[in-house]
Amino acid sequence: MDESPTDAEVSVALVDYGLGNLRSATRGLERAGASVEITDDPEAFAAADGVVLPGVGAFREGMENAGPLREALTDHAEAGRPLFGICLGMQMLLTTSEEADHAGEGEVTGLDLIPGTNVRFEVDRKVPHMGWNELEVERDHPIVDGVDGAEESGADSAAGGSVDGEHAYFVHSYYAAPDDADAVVATADYGVDFPAVVANDAGNVFGTQFHPEKSGETGLTILRNFVDYCAER
Repeated sequence: MDESPTDAEVSVALVDYGLGNLRSATRGLERAGASVEITDDPEAFAAADGVVLPGVGAFREGMENAGPLREALTDHAEAGRPLFGICLGMQMLLTTSEEADHAGEGEVTGLDLIPGTNVRFEVDRKVPHMGWNELEVERDHPIVDGVDGAEESGADSAAGGSVDGEHAYFVHSYYAAPDDADAVVATADYGVDFPAVVANDAGNVFGTQFHPEKSGETGLTILRNFVDYCAER
């Protein structure tokens, strides 16, 4: 009997460019049902059902480290195949970031798969923004299936406990400002409503500002949605 798309094993290439939280991302994806290969080989991107671009750190360093992989990542996305950016990886999907300018390093060009820039929080709150925040789904996209309307666990987020339902865990000082408002899939509030999930027009390139692998049941739902999306493509 033939396997259905979601029954077949889904292969995911987790991009290793020196700045990703690879261990926890791997565990999260494996819990979601994926077979994960940590790699910096463009041929592995082409062979995988989907590619995940993780990231922790500065925009300039991320783009410099990932520079040799830019063409392979762009080709993968432009072929209509799934590309999922996490945290810094999501910011790298955009065109530019104020972060390099703020550090006096000049303009740095991102992957430009979702036109826009990343801007610094200008709020009367502690930056970086770190902790659990509620997600507000703004429009349909497969990556957020089952997230809107999920139940909260009531866990103590201030104490660092896991929070289920529509909450996710963030650590960042900059946030995405896409040129097209339709690129925003979900938002969160930190003195300003900011994009928590973004996607391109075609829907195959998307990212989360939060860390799904650290976001309890909400994060696991996101990762399972990604695996299902890869299987169905």
